[in-house]
Amino acid sequence: MTPTLLPLGKDLVGLEDLSAAQIRTILDTAEPFKEISERRIKKVPVLRGKTIVNLFLEPSTRTRISFEFAEKRLSADTVNLTAEGSSVVKGETLVDTARNLEAMRIDMVVIRHGASGAARFLAERIPSNVINAGDGAHEHPTQGLLDILTIRDHLGGIARRRVCIVGDILHSRVARSNIFGLLKLGAEVAVCGPLTLLPLGIDALGVRVFRRVEDAIEWADVLNVLRLQLERMTAGFVPSVREYNRFYGISARRLARAGKELLILHPGPMNRDLAAAAERRQEEAAVAAADAKAPSGMLRGAAGDLVLEVRGELDSPGRVSEVPLLRAADGTLVRLGDVARVEKDWRD
Repeated sequence: MTPTLLPLGKDLVGLEDLSAAQIRTILDTAEPFKEISERRIKKVPVLRGKTIVNLFLEPSTRTRISFEFAEKRLSADTVNLTAEGSSVVKGETLVDTARNLEAMRIDMVVIRHGASGAARFLAERIPSNVINAGDGAHEHPTQGLLDILTIRDHLGGIARRRVCIVGDILHSRVARSNIFGLLKLGAEVAVCGPLTLLPLGIDALGVRVFRRVEDAIEWADVLNVLRLQLERMTAGFVPSVREYNRFYGISARRLARAGKELLILHPGPMNRDLAAAAERRQEEAAVAAADAKAPSGMLRGAAGDLVLEVRGELDSPGRVSEVPLLRAADGTLVRLGDVARVEKDWRD
């Protein structure tokens, strides 16, 4: 039976304003398009004749490339514009830039901007469709939808699933979109991280707050592990990389104590120095996550697993060396080449 598709409006600037039915419409529409990436010829004429401008005024790798791939596979004509390659560096405003593009009869703008609310500000001033690819610390709706689709694909549904978001919630637009979307679809949502990285009053959104990552792992069916933004370290949000890793790192040992299988997601980019543990196939799984076919790892922490660990070593303030190690079933640590020296084992 074909699902009923609801109108979504002109723009996608966040999940906060969407209803549960609208979010399901987007997910149901996206589901059959995953198959396109598996074809020999990865092209369908859905957006033939449409012109889309990717206006990325903030650094991006995964999001920009993902949008460009999707647009090309749907046969759209695309134009990529960055801050460095536009008149923004000369003082041109966001609206003036967009209106100049509008004069060329474009159909859609995908915008990433460092200011919260920039996507809505633009959407209210131009007739073209606007998609928010991340605005400040506000929302990142397409990443949130990708995470929700991944959970639905792997667990069969969202309702009554327990999802805990771990890490830097305060500065994360991904966390906000996940919280809004998951709650509307009936999931139980929790957050876990240092109090300095949790927004004040976040429990008013209807989420549970965990102080200990061990309690979060025991409670959750899904962990969404957010990047700790190292550029924020100078602001004193955490005492050190080492201490954060010790108290909030998702290690194989912590997962093993839970005694259950967890779905682990990581939106990227990953700080390898803080990603405490991953299965030996995690890198391949993380790449596969980009097309919503797999999360960044299914970690079981079984005693017989060969686990890849990347330990962070604080050489000097603001500088972390990566120490890749293999942990065998007996707990033995083996270095992968002479990448860095291991001065101390950071096991709990």
